[in-house]
Amino acid sequence: MGYREVSPELEAISVKELNEDPKRRDQDIQHIKDWLSKQPHLRARDDDQWILTFLRGCKFSLEKTKQKLDMFYTLRSALPDIFINRDPFSPEAQKYLSSGVVVELPRRSPEGRRVIIWRPRLLAPGSLSAEDVSRVNFMNADATLHEDDATVICGEVTIQDFQGTTMAHFLSWTPWQMKRITTCFQDGYPLRPKGFHMINVPSGFEKLFSLFEQFFKEKIRKRIFVHANLESLHKHVPKEILPEEYGGDAGPIDNIQSEWRSRIERNAAFFKEDDKYGVDESKRPGRPKTQTDLFGVEGSFRQLAVD
Repeated sequence: MGYREVSPELEAISVKELNEDPKRRDQDIQHIKDWLSKQPHLRARDDDQWILTFLRGCKFSLEKTKQKLDMFYTLRSALPDIFINRDPFSPEAQKYLSSGVVVELPRRSPEGRRVIIWRPRLLAPGSLSAEDVSRVNFMNADATLHEDDATVICGEVTIQDFQGTTMAHFLSWTPWQMKRITTCFQDGYPLRPKGFHMINVPSGFEKLFSLFEQFFKEKIRKRIFVHANLESLHKHVPKEILPEEYGGDAGPIDNIQSEWRSRIERNAAFFKEDDKYGVDESKRPGRPKTQTDLFGVEGSFRQLAVD
């Protein structure tokens, strides 16, 4: 079959945590391929590696894999401002990629998880739209699905550093925009977010976060941690893999900023090809899905009220 072999260590994790059965793997892939061929509304990638990635993300439940694939492509067609005409070399993407907002650590956690640090203060509020930022973030997610088996299998941890973040940073995202983004990540992507660690949170953060927290599923809410200091963070993410700015031993953060940008840029052709995939709601068996079905009604989301 046409998929990458993974190390014995990664396969053991997938067998234990994701219900992967090497003896049934090819059969499961073929089952999903046959199902895709019978969906008149779906224009989806159907190569073995792509299907295997979704099977792993759905813990090899065939029905959940079908639902996830359908939602993945449904959301792409529903949000063309984020998922169509994606170019990592566009001025907007380059501004975000070169800002240093997102840094991928070179070493993984002891559990094999990729660790990302997010520093929103490095991008001036309003310098990029929420759609511009979301477009690049989802390019990273798609590149992960395309080439990073270790993260697909083991998951990812995000450290969100709010030092220097102002109210203007938070107000640049409306509840409606957050609802759309969280729906995509939670319902459309077969990835494993294993922890969100927040540090240097500003005064009044709790009020703001409570507004957005409603969009997260309970499983995600249980994986959100707010740390009062670095010592608390180190109980979850070891010092050995952290840059020195976070009390770690991995050297200055400025020396490790390039990998995240490189992953996205080297997948430019993949993103361009992706434009041909999606759904045709007029051909969907049963009732077509609408924006209201997917995200609710925009007017129902109350706006931020800041004293």
